[in-house]
Amino acid sequence: MQLIRNISGNPEVRVTKENRAAGVLDNFAEGEKYSQHALRKYVRNKSPEIMPSINGFFAKPDVE
Repeated sequence: MQLIRNISGNPEVRVTKENRAAGVLDNFAEGEKYSQHALRKYVRNKSPEIMPSINGFFAKPDVE
């Protein structure tokens, strides 16, 4: 199912062995734009917590 979805939705998908062996995509600029997206740059060095203060409140007991 995944292969069919990739073939039908993405014309640049590499199905044949020869195309997969090529190694370099013709649309390198598109891949670079995807990897250097502004949102990806922003979250690259962030902790994977949705709400760190609430998470810390429940995770760290207040010992007196």
